[in-house]
Amino acid sequence: MKFDIITLFPEMFSAIKEEGVISRALKNSIISIREWQLRDYSSNKYKNVDDKPYGGGAGMVMQVKPIRDCLAKIKELEPETKVIYLSPQGEPLNQKLVEKFSEFESLTLLCGRYEGIDERVIQNDIDYEVSIGDYVISGGELASMVLIDAVSRRIDNVLGNKDSLNDSFAVNLLDHPHYTRPESIDGESVPEVLLSGNQSKIDAWRRDQAIKKTKLKRPDILSSYFLD
Repeated sequence: MKFDIITLFPEMFSAIKEEGVISRALKNSIISIREWQLRDYSSNKYKNVDDKPYGGGAGMVMQVKPIRDCLAKIKELEPETKVIYLSPQGEPLNQKLVEKFSEFESLTLLCGRYEGIDERVIQNDIDYEVSIGDYVISGGELASMVLIDAVSRRIDNVLGNKDSLNDSFAVNLLDHPHYTRPESIDGESVPEVLLSGNQSKIDAWRRDQAIKKTKLKRPDILSSYFLD
């Protein structure tokens, strides 16, 4: 998987490139991440890529030409890339969408800033507009990192153990409870079934607990589990 990121703050991505699962995937050449400084595609000496909005209002809007010029350069290298604009107005990012994105060979992530980007880019140059939640953050960089992490986990050999994929939302259920040593602490003990060595009973208990946890915390997704 190749990730190309259009951003005004490429240095922010060192946070995921230098630590953890993504760092290992990069070192093992399973994924690649390239940052593209949008200001490099500005046509003025001040390297501005934004301007005042027509109709008035607060803030600035990112311009069409720098974005399109940058996208054109990326598509010279990755003609089949899918362009994703990270926006609070986009389709909610969920596990189903993550799995869909993981099937592509190349993703280009456009990180908005200020009041957003010119609507003409959204209408004509974007394949997907995606939101990580119903709240506003300062730009698309953090949202892009969330997407990169979530998608990369679905790619073969990124995680050391395939069982790690059986996490919350993998089958429209939250994850079951987890316990580790010691067996008892402060009067609280590990459920006996997990100590039984009977894998079929353990699996049944975990499924039952996952359903109960989902019913309690996220009843909105429980119906999807039974429909599947």
